[in-house]
Amino acid sequence: MRIPRWLRALALGVVPCLVLAAAAPRRVELTVSAAASLRDVLTEVARAYQAQAPDVVLTFNFGASGALQHQVEQGAPVDVFISAAKQQLDALEDRGLLLQGTRAVLARNELVVISAKDSALQLSDLVTTEVRRVALGEPGSVPAGTYAREALTSLGMWDALRTKLVYAKDVRQVLTYVESGNVEAGLVYATDARSSARVRVVTTLPAGSHAPIVYPVAAVRATRNPDEARRFIQFLQGPATRGILVHHGFLPPTP
Repeated sequence: MRIPRWLRALALGVVPCLVLAAAAPRRVELTVSAAASLRDVLTEVARAYQAQAPDVVLTFNFGASGALQHQVEQGAPVDVFISAAKQQLDALEDRGLLLQGTRAVLARNELVVISAKDSALQLSDLVTTEVRRVALGEPGSVPAGTYAREALTSLGMWDALRTKLVYAKDVRQVLTYVESGNVEAGLVYATDARSSARVRVVTTLPAGSHAPIVYPVAAVRATRNPDEARRFIQFLQGPATRGILVHHGFLPPTP
């Protein structure tokens, strides 16, 4: 009678073992479309999140909130959207394109006028011949530009500045224009001004001169990873992200 191989092995003192290959962890990819003014913050947030969720790959798409909204409306593969104004999420919500129960406000910001670091420019100088060009985001698609138009209108300066205005694709481009000297002044968020050593804040525009600057977030209904999208949004509202936001000069979501 032939003795089975495993029985012969036992007789020789060799204990056979069954090696099971561990299943590779499933990697989840999340695409996050976010306002350009959040680039520095979210780069840091991504490192903190992936330290606790190493199987999640975060891909960011930064740009003007209005342009990002249109991408979602056109079916772009976006999982989470963070805007620099509520109107973009309002529009998506009205069309049923957001995942119910995921919308929240992450932070607030302020609007400032900036000039070159060595400039002595004052707010009243914007309407004088000393200033030839003033940059702001395109009001139709860039929330910072919308806020800027509201503020300048409220201050009675919009009409006087119309012929001087240089429109940018997003708020970071406005910052670049001022840094490079292509314009004498620009209107950006306080956090953008804080990120550059090459500009100075001329003044912070009154909060009552424009709509509140808030950063709402929500998961997109078409996301393929709704559970992970929810978990990421919860992380964005947690203490780790809050600390990063404060470090970069953002204000708490409520006054």
